[in-house]
Amino acid sequence: MPHITVKPNGPLVVELPIRLVTPDGQDIAVPPRKDGSPAQVVVLCRCGGSATKPFCDGSHKRNGFNAPAPPAG
Repeated sequence: MPHITVKPNGPLVVELPIRLVTPDGQDIAVPPRKDGSPAQVVVLCRCGGSATKPFCDGSHKRNGFNAPAPPAG
């Protein structure tokens, strides 16, 4: 089962496997790791500033993204 971690003032870190789809149901390919092997984790943008949406590109660090703490569960 996927596991999602909300990073403070940062992205969502999702442990695979997951299926990402567009609003119209088209699959979004998960980029491979830098060494070309299949990704084990995907990092999704929460700040809205990423140039590689839905994936995080670190923009939250540059744009001062500040998110409220997630509710205690």
